[in-house]
Amino acid sequence: MASETRYRALFENAAEGIIAIDPDSKRFQFFNPALCAMFGYAPDEFGRLTLADIHPKEALEKLLDEIRTLTSGTPLVSPATPCLRKDGTPFVADVHGSLIEIADRKVIFGFFADVTARLRLEAQFLQAQKMEAVGRLAGGVAHDFNNLLTVIQGYGELLHASLADDPERRESLGEIVKAAERAAALTRQLLAFSRQQVLEMRILDVGAVVADTEKMLKRLIGEDVEVVVVKPAALGRVKADPGQIEQVVLNLAVNARDAMPGGGSLTISVDSVTEPAPLEGFPEILPAGRWVRLTMEDTGCGMDAETLSHAFEPFFTTKERGKGTGLGLSTVYGIVRQSGGFVQVTSGPGKGTAFRVYLPRSDEKKTSGVRPSVRSRQGTETVLVVEDEAAVRNLVRAVLERKGYVVFVAHDGAAALDLVDKHTGAIHVLLTDVVMPGMNGREQAERIVKDHPGVRILYMSGYMDDAVMRHGIVESGVAFLQKPFTPLALARKVREVLDGKAV
Repeated sequence: MASETRYRALFENAAEGIIAIDPDSKRFQFFNPALCAMFGYAPDEFGRLTLADIHPKEALEKLLDEIRTLTSGTPLVSPATPCLRKDGTPFVADVHGSLIEIADRKVIFGFFADVTARLRLEAQFLQAQKMEAVGRLAGGVAHDFNNLLTVIQGYGELLHASLADDPERRESLGEIVKAAERAAALTRQLLAFSRQQVLEMRILDVGAVVADTEKMLKRLIGEDVEVVVVKPAALGRVKADPGQIEQVVLNLAVNARDAMPGGGSLTISVDSVTEPAPLEGFPEILPAGRWVRLTMEDTGCGMDAETLSHAFEPFFTTKERGKGTGLGLSTVYGIVRQSGGFVQVTSGPGKGTAFRVYLPRSDEKKTSGVRPSVRSRQGTETVLVVEDEAAVRNLVRAVLERKGYVVFVAHDGAAALDLVDKHTGAIHVLLTDVVMPGMNGREQAERIVKDHPGVRILYMSGYMDDAVMRHGIVESGVAFLQKPFTPLALARKVREVLDGKAV
């Protein structure tokens, strides 16, 4: 009697759903409270059901086939079996069963474990891994392209300036330079997705950024789309690059416009939220914390589940060939993640789309101020250029020598250290690539500055590397030149560093 009481207590209080089914009629003989709660039925209701009532048709047929194998002594193991609650809500359960004998009667004894939440988390984890892998690939591609584009743009502009007396060739060369600029814009979008761009972080008000772009938005998306901006009250501030947050707003607005070819409305709002626990429904899980939330909701055509699963992937687009690069939403994703935030999207066919951007609130005081522009005047100082790509190295040398600088070049960190040891004069600026084989730019710069404390450092790269930059953000006091750069941008940046205005 004691053992019966003990087993009944285990049966009644088990977390898993437990059931006994008649192998012939498939009717339920007995079941525990956990199973009733899992499916949303009262015990008296559940006792009148069969397997056909709690599984969709396609899952039922598969389950019945597996039950037939029980007669041969093979246990039933059916992971991720689709199930239906009383209200029609689908969920997924791992189902295990065996044919056993109770009181001289054979019954199918089964266990149900709801794994819906676990599978959803696994799917989110796999999606996050995929995005991370694609991001690394995109960053590597952008890095190589930026070296090539630096050379194309650089020599193109040098030649363009020298052809003042040959307008026909000058015009043709101008088209080459423009094409290189467009390609550079694409690589910047890839760097945004891969979270390897340079951000100038400031403490800012997202509501103010939205207000500043409101007039531009209305011109951008046309008169047939009504733009409604919900004016926010005082909000917590965030630490982000204002230009990049503006880019997020513009990209999402363009995406909304394209989803409403016949017109509609776009509602933009900003508010502060506090999530006490992690929140699901993102490519990654939103951690608990204090957030500023930017919501952009349209009344467009919406997206189905398949399209939604690819929404942030670079080069994925539903537009006609030639009418979109597929980099708009991936750029948004990269900017937000690099800023420490998260993006959530909800949508459905014919139901419109809502993007919610969560950025961590900051308690730092608001920062402002724009660095003064630096004229590209002639120089006389000595510059050491360290770059493993020969074409880029030669271009930089040519540009700086035309500006009057004395230029030494090295193909890697070891060669640079050897040159510094042998050089008897002053070296005013070390202009070094960030990512190089052997010794990276930071390691090399630290060793040179240790022996020559007066040397100023200017880093250049086609993408960010954590060995030099923290989380893809330029550290305070570090001067950085993003590839691809023009000869004018190079000369200005070197002058800026020499004049002590680098940030």
